[in-house]
Amino acid sequence: MIDAPGFLIRLRRGALALAAVSAALFAPARADSPIIAGASDLQFALAEVAAAFKRETGQDVTLSMGSSGNFARQIRQGAPFQMFLSADERYVLDLARDGFTRDEGTLYAVGRIAVIARHGSPLRPDGSLDSLAAALAAGGISRFAIANPEHAPYGKRAEEALRHRGLWEAVRAKLVLGENVSQAAQFATSANTQGGIVAYSLALSPQLVARGTYALIPEEWHSPLRQRMVLLKNAGPVAERFFAYVKEPASRAILRRFGFVPPVDAN
Repeated sequence: MIDAPGFLIRLRRGALALAAVSAALFAPARADSPIIAGASDLQFALAEVAAAFKRETGQDVTLSMGSSGNFARQIRQGAPFQMFLSADERYVLDLARDGFTRDEGTLYAVGRIAVIARHGSPLRPDGSLDSLAAALAAGGISRFAIANPEHAPYGKRAEEALRHRGLWEAVRAKLVLGENVSQAAQFATSANTQGGIVAYSLALSPQLVARGTYALIPEEWHSPLRQRMVLLKNAGPVAERFFAYVKEPASRAILRRFGFVPPVDAN
């Protein structure tokens, strides 16, 4: 990973435009507006779901977006979330096993990853990553963005895909790590990098479509992104209603529009 403080500061300032909601660990909320912890790949989709929920019910939820691994750690430390939508079901199942949730929750989607590059980048995204391989071999890649694999599921899947393609060692020293996949998407479409691997749901958003091009990476190249949501022990009536709403057809349609695959075996 590169060690360039000035470069990272510039990137982080730019990331505020795309990932403002990701910055707050504990977003302020009214007593009747439960705090919902959502994985960063849901940034745009979940905002639409919450807006539709308010139109239909008149009730508010407060969204706090970030990496699933960080949220799981915060929940164990007593964070005041009432519902958790993880990008990797493992975090939910571990929390359930240790007694932090009401039950094991339910699958709400399966995610995908995509390679993305800003308009004007020398990298031309393709699902096979042939362009990335060629650019690396030619010395054309100086910085490439992914989410931090240590706590962000989409970063871990990006690492898996790069390893599958045999590019991990070649790209490793050039990585710029986002705190979450939303920040990684901002980095990947900035003028300071040649591209990155991000959530397909973010690549489909109008904000990123206007800034770059993308290509889906084969799902066989990485572990499935089985995304699970759960109510926490302190969940109140509004959180319960929102949990049920995410499973309704209107919400599923929004998720599908952002590239999320409906779970076949949701339970």
